[in-house]
Amino acid sequence: MMVKVELEPLTGSFSVCRLPAGAEPPAVPLEASLFALVVTSDEVSVVCPSGSEPAAAKVEGGWSAFRVAGTLDFGLVGILSALTAPLAQAGISVFAVSTYDTDYLLVKTSQVAAARDALVAAGHRIGVASW
Repeated sequence: MMVKVELEPLTGSFSVCRLPAGAEPPAVPLEASLFALVVTSDEVSVVCPSGSEPAAAKVEGGWSAFRVAGTLDFGLVGILSALTAPLAQAGISVFAVSTYDTDYLLVKTSQVAAARDALVAAGHRIGVASW
């Protein structure tokens, strides 16, 4: 049985950014509904609201985000698979971010309607947003 979840669309547009390894991580914008920072030995990656991209970053803009509603237990299996499989079948690229509590899916804003249709057709519930 595939997992079915409720998704909450986040308001606004987001960017996925890359800084070189060892770069100083940017400050968190005060009003960010989503800001993710991953530092590895190869790069510094940032997901941030559009318009707050770090200087000198390689930027891929034009993303919209869905948040998996509620808090996910670490023992749950297949959440991202249940979400990304119908999007993959619809030819929609995804950038996923996981936090301690939940998961976020970013899709290109130009594909939000198709993503919403694919997720609903797969049995997921999606709240209302003002995109």
